[in-house]
Amino acid sequence: MEALVYEAEPNVRVLVHSQRPTGKPIGELILVHGLEGSSASGYARSMVHAALQRGWVTHRFNMRGCGAAADELAVTGYHAGQTSDLLAFLRDRRAASSLPMFVIGFSLGGNVTLKLAGELGDRAGELLTGVCAVSTPIDLATCVAALGRPQNFIYQGRFLDRLKDRIRRKNRLSPDVYTLEHLPKIRTIEEFDDHYTARLFGFGTAANYFRTQSSNQFLERIRVPALLIQSKDDPMIPFSPVFEHPAFASNPCLTLLAVEHGGHLGFLSRGKDRFWLDGTVLDWTEALTIAPA
Repeated sequence: MEALVYEAEPNVRVLVHSQRPTGKPIGELILVHGLEGSSASGYARSMVHAALQRGWVTHRFNMRGCGAAADELAVTGYHAGQTSDLLAFLRDRRAASSLPMFVIGFSLGGNVTLKLAGELGDRAGELLTGVCAVSTPIDLATCVAALGRPQNFIYQGRFLDRLKDRIRRKNRLSPDVYTLEHLPKIRTIEEFDDHYTARLFGFGTAANYFRTQSSNQFLERIRVPALLIQSKDDPMIPFSPVFEHPAFASNPCLTLLAVEHGGHLGFLSRGKDRFWLDGTVLDWTEALTIAPA
């Protein structure tokens, strides 16, 4: 495994963990983690293990400020629609490789992935063979509201603890940018985004941040194959109305694979292939990559 630091823009570096299969590779996968995740997240490591066995080069992309000791690589952090760093890395890989290239995003990383594909529009095919998004909050406002429900207090509390810890770490490095006075009164993700994310990135309010950075408004513009995998019992992403978006009927590039059970990033099966998600994603990428004999 190689731990590489890429300069996405001046004074902004991101950490990527790359691995190669033992034989001739069939393509490259760029994996993008979820909220307060990293290249060490279990779902990313599981996918890499399966992908290497099937001949894929893998790159676990850490969003800005994520990964081991990454706080010092950039003053600013990441947000749900920040596509510029991923685009810079994707262009770097395309310049170095002619292999089929896929981006696989998990949860918040799925929103970044879909938004980037939509932003690229007709130009996406120059860089990408396809994209996959798993357990993705394509409507940020609706999903943040769901996260605030009483039954989700454990999830919200876990995310908040990590987000607040990030602000405290950043405060030690940049006290003028990351102030601490709001932290004690923040009780929800929406409040955190209102006081920190929206202000730090120039969105003004959490409502405007959610409105402008949700990937659902970019679905119609995606022009490469895109697989969205979603569980109907995901506690943080209400399947209805989030995945009733008209783009799934009107855009032939989109495939929505909806399953009854799986929670949030918890797609396990009772059969031989225990990690159902890994095989399903890799079967899809290979169907678009490997010509039939």
